[in-house]
Amino acid sequence: MAETFDPWSPAFVADPYPAYAELRARGRVHYFEPTRQWLIPRHADVSALLRDRRLGRTYQHRFTHEEFGRTPPRAEHEPFHTLNDNGMLDLEPPDHTRIRRLVSKAFTPRTVERLRPYVHGLASELVGALVADGGGDLLTAVAEPLPVAVIAEMLGISEGDRGQLRPWSADICGMYELSPSEETARKAVRASVEFSSCLRELIAARRKEPGDDLISGLIAALDEGDRLSEQEMISTCVLLLNAGHEATVNATVNGWWTLFRHPEQLAVLRADRSLLSTAVEELMRYDTPLQLFERWVLDDIEIDGTTIPRGSEVALLFGSANRDADVFAHPDTLDLSRKDNPHISFSAGIHYCIGAPLARIELAASLEALLDRAPALRLAAEPEWKPGYVIRGVKELRTREAVHRLRETPDR
Repeated sequence: MAETFDPWSPAFVADPYPAYAELRARGRVHYFEPTRQWLIPRHADVSALLRDRRLGRTYQHRFTHEEFGRTPPRAEHEPFHTLNDNGMLDLEPPDHTRIRRLVSKAFTPRTVERLRPYVHGLASELVGALVADGGGDLLTAVAEPLPVAVIAEMLGISEGDRGQLRPWSADICGMYELSPSEETARKAVRASVEFSSCLRELIAARRKEPGDDLISGLIAALDEGDRLSEQEMISTCVLLLNAGHEATVNATVNGWWTLFRHPEQLAVLRADRSLLSTAVEELMRYDTPLQLFERWVLDDIEIDGTTIPRGSEVALLFGSANRDADVFAHPDTLDLSRKDNPHISFSAGIHYCIGAPLARIELAASLEALLDRAPALRLAAEPEWKPGYVIRGVKELRTREAVHRLRETPDR
């Protein structure tokens, strides 16, 4: 199995899809000894298990660490776990239901739609600056600042306080990789402490002077009698930032890396903007930024005759499920006009991504702005992949805008 599935191999991270095809061909479930997880590669099983209440993002609502056969987290890692474990992504009902109900008020279709002009205006501004420079790193110039600014705007974090948001998020998300190192844990703990302190100050300020933002809304809900602790509020805000931009950043950059490698599809999209909506979905399917999602087995389950006992952990392989030929016609072919596209890049079940409608707006806005304002955008250098596999993306995506550069150099 290690020869097929090797999440610490740079070659595997760069292109895990041949290995996924082999896993799917060999069966519905595979035990992976290095992480002591059961790998689930097929779409039908991944989709079903995301909805199966015999699995959970946590087990602590039913069992102690000892009862579940797990070692408690180390004491020095406590700040990270306190922050992580009180966010709704790592909670199960009834706590998950209670918090999601409150947060969902900020993600109603009407509320999200009101953000559309701001998102499109910012995307156009960022792309304009990239074009003015004749190109540059698409990640730092467009993909990164757009979703960070949008979620910070929703939370009510001022522009002057946004500089640390991305570094804090990256350090915290390092703990979601398989077998993170002690250095990764130290960075995550430090970021958890600093981010939590920043949000406590912001919450205190909003209590004195409410604004038209999510934090003020959560405080108002709390004052009206809804149960939400300050720690749950902090954890939820951090989760929204992390989930609200980490995946979107990588989806944007991975998507353009895919388009550069499929020039015929890029040409089709440039010629027909009516494909924007299906293009966003297909790029998310073809190279999803979140490759793996973990769940704890709370009660024994059986897959294809294999019993996976309580206390086990399953690794749901989103990237593999999205290339399953039983669900997608010609799954290894990029087809920006694909209409039958039940990808699971936004998960499913009660933990379906609450920000999916906003993410779609952001992805479409940056894609449209780049098509409109940088019609001759080209790849300037082959990208290098970051070492992380679970949240998968490149370190940078260097581009050049040929038309602009020719205008600036008439002697050529």
